Amino acid sequence: MSETVVSLSGVNIYQGSNLVLQDVNFTISKGEFVYLVGKTGTGKSSLLKTLYGELPLREGNGDVVGFNLREMDWKKVPFLRRNLGVVFQDFQLLTDRNVHENLRFVLKATGWKDERLMEEKINDVLEKVGLKSKGFKMPFEMSGGEQQRVDIARALLNSPKLVLADEPTGNLDPETSDEIMQLLFQIAKDYGTSVIMATHDFIVINRYPSRMLKTERGKVIDSANAFNVAD
Repeated sequence: MSETVVSLSGVNIYQGSNLVLQDVNFTISKGEFVYLVGKTGTGKSSLLKTLYGELPLREGNGDVVGFNLREMDWKKVPFLRRNLGVVFQDFQLLTDRNVHENLRFVLKATGWKDERLMEEKINDVLEKVGLKSKGFKMPFEMSGGEQQRVDIARALLNSPKLVLADEPTGNLDPETSDEIMQLLFQIAKDYGTSVIMATHDFIVINRYPSRMLKTERGKVIDSANAFNVAD
């Protein structure tokens, strides 16, 4: 039986006092690739924020990479996030330092101390994303696709069980989007890392079909239970 990485049951998600998503139920297994789709304002971001501990879970049961979301507090959130990788649409790289130093900064910030192990890890993730020889480059010297690869490398530094990718192809041309999609699918398949990717890009979804969670009218609909995605 496959290991469960995310499990939500009977979850209600709030932004302040506003109920955004109601009775959310789904599980995601190790190495599974799942799209998160839905119109703007239907709760995609609120769901992602709940999964990485930014929004507290008040009602229902939630477990993410072995952490009980109902028991999350500000002291536990950093430990949850060390087991997650987050990939942003706008890269969020530190512009004043090169790729290698960007990655080293994250390792130090998450408690790594051994210089040799840090070097090994940085080389490992850069190899995984096909940038082994680019560690010396500054972000502004790189294409959008390369910067997104660095962002993915950064997300993999702490060997996460789950990567949350928020519109990772949103600012990329179609050819580069293809490369990033192939990389994300490869990470899920080769390393058993689960990926939840929020996207509006149905061209990408049609080229790389996979299971979908759709936020609509205050609910999360799971394509494992079949729905029409194109409306």
